[in-house]
Amino acid sequence: MSDYLVIVESPAKAKTIERYLGKKYKVKASMGHVRDLPKSQTGVDVENNYKPKYITIRGKGDVLKELRTAAKKAKKIYLAADPDREGEAIAWHLAHSLNIDEDSKCRVVFNEITKDAIKESFKHPRSIDKDLVDAQQARRILDRLVGYNISPLLWKKVKKGLSAGRVQSVAVKMIIDREKEIENFKPEEYWSIESQFQKGKDEFDGNFYGLNGEKLELGTEEDVNKVLEKLHGEDFEVKKVNKRERKRNPALPFITSSLQQEAARKLNFRAKKTMMIAQQLYEGIDLGKKSGGITGLITYMRTDSTRISETAKQEAREFITGKYGKDYLGGQKTKKKEGAQDAHEAIRPTSVMREPKTLKDVLSRDQLRLYRLIWERFMASQMAPAIMDTMTVHLINNDVEFRANGSKIKFKGFMKVYVEGSDDNKKENDKLLPDLAEGMTVKAKQITPNQHFTQPPPRYTEARLVRTLEELGIGRPSTYAPTLDTIQRRGYVTIDNKRFIPTELGTVVLELVEEFFPEIIDADFTAKMEGDLDAIEEGKTEWITIIDDFYQGFEKRLETAEKEMEKVEIRDEPAGITCENCGHEMVYKMGRYGKFLACSNFPDCRNTKPILKEIGVKCPKCKEGNVVERKSKKRRTFYGCDRFPECDFVSWDKPVSRPCPKCDALLVEKKRKKETQVECTNCEYKENPQT
Repeated sequence: MSDYLVIVESPAKAKTIERYLGKKYKVKASMGHVRDLPKSQTGVDVENNYKPKYITIRGKGDVLKELRTAAKKAKKIYLAADPDREGEAIAWHLAHSLNIDEDSKCRVVFNEITKDAIKESFKHPRSIDKDLVDAQQARRILDRLVGYNISPLLWKKVKKGLSAGRVQSVAVKMIIDREKEIENFKPEEYWSIESQFQKGKDEFDGNFYGLNGEKLELGTEEDVNKVLEKLHGEDFEVKKVNKRERKRNPALPFITSSLQQEAARKLNFRAKKTMMIAQQLYEGIDLGKKSGGITGLITYMRTDSTRISETAKQEAREFITGKYGKDYLGGQKTKKKEGAQDAHEAIRPTSVMREPKTLKDVLSRDQLRLYRLIWERFMASQMAPAIMDTMTVHLINNDVEFRANGSKIKFKGFMKVYVEGSDDNKKENDKLLPDLAEGMTVKAKQITPNQHFTQPPPRYTEARLVRTLEELGIGRPSTYAPTLDTIQRRGYVTIDNKRFIPTELGTVVLELVEEFFPEIIDADFTAKMEGDLDAIEEGKTEWITIIDDFYQGFEKRLETAEKEMEKVEIRDEPAGITCENCGHEMVYKMGRYGKFLACSNFPDCRNTKPILKEIGVKCPKCKEGNVVERKSKKRRTFYGCDRFPECDFVSWDKPVSRPCPKCDALLVEKKRKKETQVECTNCEYKENPQT
């Protein structure tokens, strides 16, 4: 018989914690929530102060039975769910299901699953924080009132299976608004003039700046010709040289949103995948007996705080001093961001002494890549700024001014470990200009005018959308990944080339929600609601008041929508081909994994086919079929013969239409970071890479 029972959410977490606590403790998993609102009804009594009706989740009966049996044998029960609103709510539901006094010191929280953190947390148990529970309960009830009232309307007026949530509707609106911006964008012409200058044996590049010391924008070719006509010969005088030292500070350690963004940029991870792997690293990885067994490798991964504990800072300082020297010591000062809950530390390794290279044999490839990203970002945040020597040269020819810029890393500082990624893929300029002084003369070897056109704003990637939602104060760390997943599963958006594109269905649903429930898609309203939930958590307001303020107006709009919302028919788009089984026309349908072909004679004919995209290459194996682009179950692109299963040719690399000039075998495009290289599949033949 164990003296103490500890309940956590997952078996992996239970296994890690039980090893630290010893024989007197039995640790069991609740497998997440054990109670929730019923799926078959709204489950909120609006006539009785919005009282929620909680029931045991289907399939959790056996789990609860096992927990109750263990609880009867224990002297004391501790609830150790995750340290956030969701975790507090799980603990509260468990307390009710197991008849535990929620005012007793039954709640234990920790930010990292390490031996010291676990043992310290059990020295300071507390009662369940009802304000945290109320904030989570308010969010759940709000989302239920919105979803379970608007969704049936959409089912009746548009099609079954649709939903409209608070945060997801705003996200869809942002994607649709961006698409409208792109469609309505009118490109504007502009020009630039580049020049290659020479001083002795040294060559460097410069760009046109202006006339008579004033910056001049070049809108047309005529503007360019006027500038070129003013030039007298190829000699330019060095009019001014500015040299200065510039510091570049490291990025702050990761919070949930910045981790999702950087993992998308550097690792090509979707937000959902990033959070799944981070959860594994947090809950514990078996490092082997010699290295401590099952150990949590990172701190809690749902956080909006960049705060770091003094213990972690000190450990980082010792590591940096030992490996790089005292000159590399630094560290960004963190301050609480407006609107942040600041409940936990930033995401960091539980011990910087566990360098990524030492975990290569115990982590999967993706686990190692994400851990390395977190480790390097944290280490860099505690290091000194990089120091750059920068130089700007003003070059004059008959009042025509060109400018040349150069920089050189003087001291790498944090850049020795890590450099933050960019959505724009900008490369760090690391080219110093030759030693130039005022009064010198340089020659313009080549002057090249270039025509440009302004570009529309880019479509949202997952990283850009998460960043924008965070900047607007919409959603919280735990909501970003589920929101992006939901809008894709519902068919409101698709992803092409890693960017969101709205579907016709998404546009129709948004227009209906916008007409009858404008507050649901209003970014400011949604952000204010997040602030109200924070106020509930802080004990500044009652959750019933917040729900009631919202529902009074919402209920009236719901009545209006029931009467006035017209039925919308979304017709299937003809595919221009007939069904080989029954002769009816095939149409495009939207499924969970995007568009596919289906027979219009459904349900009498259930013929479906994937949409195959030809790439203009004959099958190298059977010589009869054509190579087409396909998608694997994990949505990864590969290439195969359109005669499958008669021909089983497949390739992860894109085949090229011409054969190898050396051996006549198949050529394919190999993607290496930001370059594409054509290589032979049979011999060593390679072509110069294309960026």
